[in-house]
Amino acid sequence: QVLLAESGGGVVQAGGSLRLSCVASGRSFSPYGMGWFRQAPGKEREFVAGCLWSGSMTWYADSAKGRFTISRDNTKNTVILQMNSLKPEDTAVYYCAAKLTRASDFGSWGQGTQVTVSS
Repeated sequence: QVLLAESGGGVVQAGGSLRLSCVASGRSFSPYGMGWFRQAPGKEREFVAGCLWSGSMTWYADSAKGRFTISRDNTKNTVILQMNSLKPEDTAVYYCAAKLTRASDFGSWGQGTQVTVSS
């Protein structure tokens, strides 16, 4: 069983930064990739950023490019989402997810952490 736990959300003014963490646990946890998603009130969940578990490749939604960085702390089974130059439209619940194989969907999810950006 894979357990994912996000932290680091909060309230920040526009232009500020937040660092989200996702700690993964479980027997022999070694997924194909990890991703960050978000869901704003009244909107569908959307992809934000992803990376291979090795950290050798990353990819971003257009809304995140140039402002967000996804990375992995290899020593702690942790995936980080560094968010800079935050905008009010970034306000959402942010979720961490794991993709166990290349062919699978993101099937394991954390409980989410709230990010609120005030104008």
